[in-house]
Amino acid sequence: MRRPSIWLSLATAVVLTPAAAGCSTLDKAQACLESSKVVTETISRVRQLGNDPAEMERALNDAADRLNEIADRVGNTTLNDALSDLARSLEGINVRNVNDAVDAVQRVVTDGTAAAERIARECT
Repeated sequence: MRRPSIWLSLATAVVLTPAAAGCSTLDKAQACLESSKVVTETISRVRQLGNDPAEMERALNDAADRLNEIADRVGNTTLNDALSDLARSLEGINVRNVNDAVDAVQRVVTDGTAAAERIARECT
């Protein structure tokens, strides 16, 4: 009786490890859809929260968390980098008062638009 090769065993382990660990990867198309939705929702939400710094801060952190989750699960390095960069940008925005909120809206729109263009390039 012939024993399975070591390569077959390693390949099986690599394929089954993410499933066993509860992780799932996103294909590029799904990651593109999800990340575009997050960017669009974030820009819209931040514009609505201009007078509520605490809620805006929460929205920015939520968006950064969602983008990091997508980045961690996508199998495309360039798209991962684009999403991680935008997440870091959002995490770097501190909204302590209404003046910060006004500045944050402008930065989110600018950074979000640039990121959306970068993501779109990666997704075509």
